[in-house]
Amino acid sequence: MTRTLSVLQSILTTWGSLAVLMWTPLLSGGESVTQESRGDLLIIIGSTGEPDYSRQFQEWAEHWKAVATSGNVRIKQLGGDDARGTLSEIEQAIRTLKNDSQLPLWIVLIGHGTFDGRNSRFNLPGNDLAPAALNDWLVPISRPTSIICCFSASAPFLQTLSAPNRVLISATNSGSEVNFSRFGGDFAAALNAPEADLDKDGQTSLLEAFLLGAARTQEFYEGDGRIQTEHPVLDDNGDGRPVPPEGFDGLQPVQRKDDPQRLPDGFLAHQWHLHPSEADASLTPEAIAKRNTLELQIARLRIQKDQLTAADYDSQLESLLVEMAKLLIIPPQQQKTEPESNSLSPDVKDPERSAK
Repeated sequence: MTRTLSVLQSILTTWGSLAVLMWTPLLSGGESVTQESRGDLLIIIGSTGEPDYSRQFQEWAEHWKAVATSGNVRIKQLGGDDARGTLSEIEQAIRTLKNDSQLPLWIVLIGHGTFDGRNSRFNLPGNDLAPAALNDWLVPISRPTSIICCFSASAPFLQTLSAPNRVLISATNSGSEVNFSRFGGDFAAALNAPEADLDKDGQTSLLEAFLLGAARTQEFYEGDGRIQTEHPVLDDNGDGRPVPPEGFDGLQPVQRKDDPQRLPDGFLAHQWHLHPSEADASLTPEAIAKRNTLELQIARLRIQKDQLTAADYDSQLESLLVEMAKLLIIPPQQQKTEPESNSLSPDVKDPERSAK
């Protein structure tokens, strides 16, 4: 058996199932990362209104900045203590961002929103921000982008902004949820909360922070005896149909019955980490981007499993897992000299299929 297949067998044995493999970062055998920035965080605090809101919103922003700083992410804030943040300044800030980088772009909108029955707006000094304007500014940006809408009546933003390679989170599930939203604070606090790390991989993903933040928001309303006036949702598969926390079984996305061939929401969000683990921090941004692509390809393959023969499924699975092993386990110098097998060794099997 070649070294490649030996490593592949070790991967399958160690993690026990393909699902766990997909969610677990692996240690790099070759590449190391420099201290260069690992992404960009743009925080926009809108019109605050009362002083209490101003204080809360700045506290949320400070939490984001603290976690981003520890994760070596570049930070820019508009609004709040910065006292800037008009529509034109936001447009300029977005248009000056690097468009084609592999580094993730995080955009966090903190404040108040309005909804007139047809259109949603994010409140700013002067003219408010409409979802169509924000989408226009983001169209030239091909890099991975997440937009977290921490304001009331924010759900219509997700419908407009939904696109491939974007993670979208809204504090509300409709424009009619117009009361003050506290989800933004709960979400920010969850970014580095130990209890948010459900898969115990030493880092908190956007999905994990979303689930804990939403749970804490719900607990507040229930504990205070109030009717819950905000219901957070997430969309990351580009279909414009966000899902609530109930759309997940733990971290496992629940497949939509009416669209069984589409990758469900949650896979992409679970690849985003503002403060990476030691294992992820050891990887270059290029390696992380390639690993993420392979993980999503494996997830799509699993969805198509029933439409493939056993041989086709095993062949495609092996190819993806070998690429993963090359990227994250096998030192580059050994990749050039070791031969590769074209088929799975008899003792290297897909755990999902062998369990049947």
